[in-house]
Amino acid sequence: MATSVLLRAPARACLRASPSSVTASSLSNSHNALRYTPALSALARYYASKSFPPHTVVSMPALSPTMTAEIETDKAQMDFEFQEDGVLAKILKESGEKDVAVGNPIAVMVEEGEDISAFDSFTLEDAGGEKSPPKEAPKEEAAESSEPPESGSKTSPPKSDKKESAPEPQESESTNGRLEPSLNREPNASPAAKALALDRGVPIKQVKGTGPGGRITKQDIEKFQPSSSAAPTAAAGPSYEDIPASSMRKTIANRLVQSVNQNPHYFVSATLSVSKLLKLRQSLNASADGKYKLSVNDFLIKAAAIACKKVPAVNSSWRESGGQVVIRQHNTVDVSVAVATPIGLMTPIVKNVEGLGLEAISAAVKDLGKRARDGKLKPEEYQGGTFTISNMGMNPAVERFTAVINPPQAGILAVGTTRKVAVPSASEDGNGVEWDDQIVITGSFDHKVVDGAVGGEWIREFKKVVESPLEMML
Repeated sequence: MATSVLLRAPARACLRASPSSVTASSLSNSHNALRYTPALSALARYYASKSFPPHTVVSMPALSPTMTAEIETDKAQMDFEFQEDGVLAKILKESGEKDVAVGNPIAVMVEEGEDISAFDSFTLEDAGGEKSPPKEAPKEEAAESSEPPESGSKTSPPKSDKKESAPEPQESESTNGRLEPSLNREPNASPAAKALALDRGVPIKQVKGTGPGGRITKQDIEKFQPSSSAAPTAAAGPSYEDIPASSMRKTIANRLVQSVNQNPHYFVSATLSVSKLLKLRQSLNASADGKYKLSVNDFLIKAAAIACKKVPAVNSSWRESGGQVVIRQHNTVDVSVAVATPIGLMTPIVKNVEGLGLEAISAAVKDLGKRARDGKLKPEEYQGGTFTISNMGMNPAVERFTAVINPPQAGILAVGTTRKVAVPSASEDGNGVEWDDQIVITGSFDHKVVDGAVGGEWIREFKKVVESPLEMML
């Protein structure tokens, strides 16, 4: 059995043990106050030859009557209570030290209030010195009499003059192999059958042997027919991998479950023409001389802020505090922008969007997105916000989608990819067709705060701004 000693203060000191091979013992370094001393005869009063104040020597305890070795393993642990008060004055065995026999001094304890500085020079010799591990007593034969030869009874064994010494106990050799149940061991098969099974890809453990003693033969391999219910990759092991959820992923999951359970979602979709917006973007970027590069999302953030100012009910949140319920209508529009990061989705906030120009919005989004992916955002930069935009337009496969509201906000806008759509042109004959750049947007609204008609009104105002983008310049 292997064990380790942990002296913890001010909590109880304890011994930890588990049923594994003898490896090492360790004593935690701490001079804090001990609240208990070990039962198990692990204490002894000593008054050394040198002059030390009254003290108690803490020795390595035994977990069983036959235990002679150290304590520590990575398996099960057991606690051993200490019963007396005191202060740890000196540690005699350092953390991780090996080969500490049971009964050896490992620490010195004094009563609370005593001066521990007197024990700075205290050594193992002052505690009585180290003890060597006792050898195992040889086991007697089961049939041997327990009655002494000189008892004089008729059943006592004859007295022998020879003192026979029991053989030294020997440790059994171990192959370090894994213990397996018989069903998992090598099947009883002839070498030819094993080679044939390997060549044909036959799971030999599923073959029933017809040879002597159930031995699997070549004929058994040749006649083997896999059952229709057996999975073809059954012998290849599990076909999945369990990935532990990160703290960020758990937080995201909890918030999404809370949002779906507590916010009655409804959805409003619309198709927007962004041809004019794309031309305006191209013109502004061409005249920027490299000072900025506007994205479609920068225009949509600005358009969302304008729509929120025109329909302020969407720029609101449901609040419950002190038993009172209020709908808080925000005076500024702080737009949370969904950003995919290695640790999960984050929503850094572009604040006071209604007062920012497109260049400032673009710079803020780029800075916040980079720091979000690098994990350098401050909490106040991603907690809060009054409205959210989630844009998957960079993925040409996503035509449209719906997003989950980011509590305590009351609305979120999901933006799909840009598509070229053929629409009738305003030609004289009316038969012409021209290509229009369009996107599909879907607003998710909290019905506790935003009625259906109000959500529809917000979508109309947003559409008007996007399709007449010069309004953003005003």
